[in-house]
Amino acid sequence: MGHRIIHPEGWAPAKGYANGVLCADGTLYVGGQIGWTAEQVFEAQDFIGQMRQALQNIRAVVEAAGGTPEDLVRLTWYVTDKAEYLAHQGEVGRAYRDVMGRHFPAMTMVVVKELVEDAARVEIEATAVIAQ
Repeated sequence: MGHRIIHPEGWAPAKGYANGVLCADGTLYVGGQIGWTAEQVFEAQDFIGQMRQALQNIRAVVEAAGGTPEDLVRLTWYVTDKAEYLAHQGEVGRAYRDVMGRHFPAMTMVVVKELVEDAARVEIEATAVIAQ
């Protein structure tokens, strides 16, 4: 088959999607992660809290595939409130570094009207390349 599904231990089942797909060449595709916990509960309602959780979720998928945050090569962010993001850029940077360190892959940010989960304020998808 050439690839395997990555699902961090203890996470609630993903229904109709995969949290991660690891290809034989070491490329890991991480599906869009939102600011809910492994139990699919939103503990944070604010942008920074949800962003931090989404990044922690990405990190968990990468680590479940045998990688580290330094293996990330791309992040695509979908945010529902541009003004909220811009008003908190300093906090965004601190929260990002807390979770990912000082590794900054190629990034894109897109402002969207809404996300599938009504409570979600941000969704982030990622690509990593993990040495095999």
